[in-house]
Amino acid sequence: MDKNFPDYESHKDDAQGRWYGRYCDASRLDPKNNPTFKEDFEKERKAFYEANPDQNIWVPAGQQAPRPYISGTRLAKVAWDAVKIPAPTVETNPKVGTQGATLVGMDTWVWATGNTPTSVTATATAGSTTATITAGSSGLQLSAPDGKASCTGFGIAWHQGMPEGSSPCTISFNRSSAHLGGSTPLTIKVAYSASYTATDGNSGTLPAITTTSTINLPVAEVQTLTTNKKNPRQN
Repeated sequence: MDKNFPDYESHKDDAQGRWYGRYCDASRLDPKNNPTFKEDFEKERKAFYEANPDQNIWVPAGQQAPRPYISGTRLAKVAWDAVKIPAPTVETNPKVGTQGATLVGMDTWVWATGNTPTSVTATATAGSTTATITAGSSGLQLSAPDGKASCTGFGIAWHQGMPEGSSPCTISFNRSSAHLGGSTPLTIKVAYSASYTATDGNSGTLPAITTTSTINLPVAEVQTLTTNKKNPRQN
């Protein structure tokens, strides 16, 4: 009998029960946008068969087939690839006029809102193995034309009466957004580093994920008019 059925002789006359086979099937994977698909699959296939050397197992009548062993490392990688982290959303202050513009030369407060997570936890289970992923971020990363950012953490929401300079996350502009068509693109990024632990004893780090969003922020310049009898001028 084929070597893939090592217990065949012991069960060839059994009237009940069945053979249970486990194998890797590349047709279930999506090769799009993955130039190393074949190499990646062969690597995973090899690891799978090393962890599950018996491809065909006899299952007595009335019993459940055993689940194939999936390493905690592989399980964590698959789970992390499936995680979808929302893009960051923010609020800003000041908001001047009908367009809600900020002002040249003034610290613009920026803080995370909505579904912007500061940390992410995910758990995946396959067979007897469970992997737990924990990801965290140090905060918002801000960038914009004509802007200088200083940001630690995810910012704090502004409200009336808060002292100037008390925000840990600001950006200031040295020029109005008039030359950019009326608004400045403010790009917000959040980088998440991740690690995992698994019930089979495996642990390690996972590739970082960075989420990005952009808002259009009007930047206005305050002008004052000072006059004297000899030399009227505009500042």
